[in-house]
Amino acid sequence: MSGTIEVKELVKRFGGLTALDGVGFSAEPGQVLGIIGVNGAGKTTLMNCICGIYRPDSGSIRVAGVDVTGRSPHEIAHQGVGRTFQIPRVFGRMSLVDNLLVPVLDRKLPDRQLLEQAESVLEQMRLIDLRHNHADELSGGQQKLLEMARMLMPDPKVVMLDEPFAGVHPQLCRFMIEQIESMRDGGKTVLLISHDLTSIYRLSNTVIAMNQGKVIASGGVEDIRSNQQVIEAYLGD
Repeated sequence: MSGTIEVKELVKRFGGLTALDGVGFSAEPGQVLGIIGVNGAGKTTLMNCICGIYRPDSGSIRVAGVDVTGRSPHEIAHQGVGRTFQIPRVFGRMSLVDNLLVPVLDRKLPDRQLLEQAESVLEQMRLIDLRHNHADELSGGQQKLLEMARMLMPDPKVVMLDEPFAGVHPQLCRFMIEQIESMRDGGKTVLLISHDLTSIYRLSNTVIAMNQGKVIASGGVEDIRSNQQVIEAYLGD
């Protein structure tokens, strides 16, 4: 299927540190895969390998049946993978509209059509009234919405969200949850990293728990809630 992602036996080392140690999972369109674990478990390293920021030492990553292991970030993005970061990476001295046009600069579409698309996505994210403001004039939460909007512009099949709720006002957090539900219901495959377990459990069809670079548990929400290895990883033995 178009948005299916399969990760098998992924290994990533930094010198003598093994950050990912045989990580594997799969996720399909219309599914939210929650990824949990304490700090340093390897969650962000996993996303960085999937989107091409890091090259894994071994293992494989397939998107819609295509092997993207070790490809460059722009090649993987063209394959239909988008992601956000825990700390938003916006173009601060560019307007919100221009931020959204960056990932579609290579599209052979009329400028007016791209501009209308950008404004439509900004309206969806409740940022339309600020479309001519510089991105660095936004609050931290608004910058997270802007980054999410920019990610959605090329219409990715696989969406990876790294701590979208961190440091966000509860009201804005609820809005972001609604947007993630909309992505899921629209048939996107969503990979969601969050320390906010309440949101993870609400949104996820399946959850994987990581610790020290390994997947220690995988399954439905209730399976993860009651898994002794997960409890020990979070609370200690």
